[in-house]
Amino acid sequence: MSFNTFGHLFRVTTFGESHGPALGCVVDGCPPGIVLTEAEIQADLDRRRPGQSKFVTQRQEPDAVKILSGVFQDERMPEPLTTGTPIALLIENVDQRSKDYADIRDKFRPGHADYTYWAKYGVRDYKGSGRASARETAARVAAGAVARKVLNSLYGEVKIRAALIQVGTQKIDRARWDWAETANNPFFCPDASAVAPWTEYLEGIRKAGSSVGAIVEVVAEGVPAGLGAPIYGKLDADLASALMSINAVKGVEIGEGFAAAALTGEENADEMRAGGGHPAGPQFLANHAGGILGGISSGQPVVARFAVKPTSSILTPKRTIDVTGAETEVFTKGRHDPCVGIRAVPIGEAMMAITLADHALRHRGQNG
Repeated sequence: MSFNTFGHLFRVTTFGESHGPALGCVVDGCPPGIVLTEAEIQADLDRRRPGQSKFVTQRQEPDAVKILSGVFQDERMPEPLTTGTPIALLIENVDQRSKDYADIRDKFRPGHADYTYWAKYGVRDYKGSGRASARETAARVAAGAVARKVLNSLYGEVKIRAALIQVGTQKIDRARWDWAETANNPFFCPDASAVAPWTEYLEGIRKAGSSVGAIVEVVAEGVPAGLGAPIYGKLDADLASALMSINAVKGVEIGEGFAAAALTGEENADEMRAGGGHPAGPQFLANHAGGILGGISSGQPVVARFAVKPTSSILTPKRTIDVTGAETEVFTKGRHDPCVGIRAVPIGEAMMAITLADHALRHRGQNG
């Protein structure tokens, strides 16, 4: 399998399978001299870790990260520093239950990558779905922690946060948005009033052995104007690619996204006044563009949303075919997320950070 690397100057290559001995990534292009510890990376991984509530998979993985290379510390240094060489990060798998997948060894789950992987490669890892598993994203979150450090070293504090704004048919009240609330509930939900109905809704989905999709919103603040390039290096194009590459994501929008099609030119225009921007720049009266104009950041918050489909591993029998082409039925035993979008919140943050770090280094390379 090729194409396991994302980025140009800040490059992330992930490896490993859901039920293999380990997974991880190699981060290349990180500048030297940045403090980087396992504890900093672990903080992000702990937010994505499975088994933290009954609304995510009950697979018990500590997701303990090890830094194998790319940092150095001796008695002169209070903390380890990046050396500018590749940073290898390893996360061991410790709670695989491959026997749960024995019944689907020769069957293709509808809506899953089972068939397309088999059609392309002629072989597939049915134990936990291999690279098609959301488990692969643990390595992205680890790399995202490194990307955050790069951004902060260049621009001070770049704040990247995400929240779950819709679960199935259940939406938040945006007027009640409170970022602090995302740390107070198992859904990363910014609306405290939505937590109780979401709990009841997902409890029904979980008990039925079914699943639902979700929408995640990611916001990056403190991003300077000028990141990105016209035409084939657009920041929003690369961000859309990064978010679309997350397993189970089926749609991405920047700023108003598809809603912009219903606006007039007057409504969609982000009018400007002198001063007040961050950093020095105009004060924008709205942010319909999501912080990106002509593929280049405007200095406003970068705003993106992505839609996550329901997981295809459900208890309800569905009609399908097997590897011989014969019609059959399939259902999936084991431990799966009733709403995989919940754990996609820190993954979205990671892919935003990785994209911005790559563009920050590109910008520095061209503009100094």
